[in-house]
Amino acid sequence: MDSVNLRRRIASTPLAPVAAFPRRLLRVARHDARVLGTSARWLFTSREHHNYTYDLTRLSREHLAWFVSVTCDTPVKQVKEYLSELEGDDALRRHIEEATAASARRGLADRRVRFARRLGWYAIVRSRRPAHIVETGVDKGLGTCVLAAALLRNADEGAPGRVTSLDINPEAGYLAKATPWSDVVDLVIGDSIASIGALDRPVDLFLHDSDHSVAHERREFETVEPKLASGAMLLTDNVMVTNVLAEHAARTGRKFLAFRETPRDHWFPGDGIGLAW
Repeated sequence: MDSVNLRRRIASTPLAPVAAFPRRLLRVARHDARVLGTSARWLFTSREHHNYTYDLTRLSREHLAWFVSVTCDTPVKQVKEYLSELEGDDALRRHIEEATAASARRGLADRRVRFARRLGWYAIVRSRRPAHIVETGVDKGLGTCVLAAALLRNADEGAPGRVTSLDINPEAGYLAKATPWSDVVDLVIGDSIASIGALDRPVDLFLHDSDHSVAHERREFETVEPKLASGAMLLTDNVMVTNVLAEHAARTGRKFLAFRETPRDHWFPGDGIGLAW
C-alpha cells in the first residue's frame, strides 16, 4: 500500500487525530514562537503602556483604502493618494517626534510615528471635507494631529474646517498644541456628554474614542444625534469591542460597515474603525 492510500485509510479511523498530532503541534509551536518573539522585542524596544502605535501590514492598508473608498464614495486611487499624503507629511512627523521627546510623558511614549488605522481617519476627512469634526478622547493628541492635518489640506483646497476635541484629562492633547495644527483645533476639557450637549454648531463628522464602556459610548451617540448636520458620518474606535454604533445605525436608518486592522510586527491584535452613514 502506498503512502497516499495509507493516509486515507488512517484518516477514516480513530487513529487519525493521533497521527496528525505531531504536524498540528509543529504548526502551533511555530505560530507561538513568532508571537513570543514579537512580544519580547516589543517589551524591550517600546515604551508604550496603552494606546499602542504600530504600522499596518500591506494587505491591511489595502483593505483600509477600499473601506474608505466604499463608505465615502471616493475612487480607491484617490484614497490611496490620501494615505500616501499623510505618510509623506514630513513636517507633521518631525513635530510629533520632537514634541514626544520634549513632553513630560516621554518615558511612556515612542518617538517613532506610526498612524495605523488613523490613516483611515485622515482619508475620510480628505474625502468628505467636513466643516466641523467632533472627537471624544484625545490622549496625547496623535489622532487630533491627523485630523488637523487633513483639515489644513482641505483648507488649502478651499474647504476649511475645524475639529472640536473633547477630553476629561487636563493634560490631554499636548501633541496638538503647536501651529499650524492648533490653528484648526478647539481643545475642550470636561465630560464628553456635557461638552457634546453644549455644542453650538452642527457636526459633520463625529468620532467616539473616549470611555469605551457600552453605556458611555451609547450615550455619546444619543447625545450627538440632534447636533448632527445633514449627511453626517459617525465613527467609533471601539468597533472590535462593542456593537453600539451598528445598533445606533439600525435605529436611525443608516448604513454601517466595520474595518479591522492588522498590525505589522506587533503583539497587539489591532482595533478598527466602525462607520455609520
